[in-house]
Amino acid sequence: MKFVGAHVSASGGVDQAVIRAHELEATAFALFTKNQRQWRAAPLTDEVIEKFRSACAKYGYTSQQILPHDSYLINLGHPVEEALEKSRDAFIDELHRCEQLGLSLLNFHPGSHLSQIDESDCLRKIAESINIALSQTQGVTAVIENTAGQGSNLGFKFEQLAEIIRHVEDKSRVGVCIDTCHAFAAGYDIRTEETCEATFKDFSDIVGFQYLRGMHLNDAKSAFGSRVDRHHSLGEGNIGKTVFSYIMRDSRFDGIPLILETVNPDIWMDEIAWLKSQQIQS
Repeated sequence: MKFVGAHVSASGGVDQAVIRAHELEATAFALFTKNQRQWRAAPLTDEVIEKFRSACAKYGYTSQQILPHDSYLINLGHPVEEALEKSRDAFIDELHRCEQLGLSLLNFHPGSHLSQIDESDCLRKIAESINIALSQTQGVTAVIENTAGQGSNLGFKFEQLAEIIRHVEDKSRVGVCIDTCHAFAAGYDIRTEETCEATFKDFSDIVGFQYLRGMHLNDAKSAFGSRVDRHHSLGEGNIGKTVFSYIMRDSRFDGIPLILETVNPDIWMDEIAWLKSQQIQS
């Protein structure tokens, strides 16, 4: 079964994200459990937690269908120790918030070397950060999102994702989220059936589908291989619709949240409906 939705706003409370997803007729959704551009947030109250859990139960969302995203400020590979510790503390807090809400996944961008340390050292720092965070939490899988490779961001090559996973001690609690726009911008061609086959074979061989815990379904305003992160609505960018139809028809992408982060929320319902319709195409 395919779980399809969008990254919806949690304005007014995290329970409102559940309601917004239901209104889109989504079978999955993503959200921030706190302001993504601030380091600190008020702790979740018992009332907030209960309202979120009740809304999920009412509208039929399980943790398997929900892919929360952590703060954009966190850099688990930061080359400066003080800043690294701040990021690690914030990441642990994000995992705790997921625990409290009954969520089992947390999506995050792996980190950046900021041109101060080499890539391999940064990848090891990211893995060490994950190990520390997992040792202090339970029940939540750390889901590494591939990046476009913009600036000094790592995680844009499948080999980099595999290297991080290789150094994670509890491999049952680490996974990957593939963003189609990021993959395309990083140089993975997914514009045709043939290139989709080749790219996802590479992913299977290098990382492994057993680690795939979610996807972000986005077309790209940016050019192929540009390493520029610019999302677009499905079929309106440089990728086209082929890959999205491909994903919806391939059982390897079953049972994980497939999340729109496209640029026009006004057409999310239409995009979700179109994606669902592709499951029955021959």
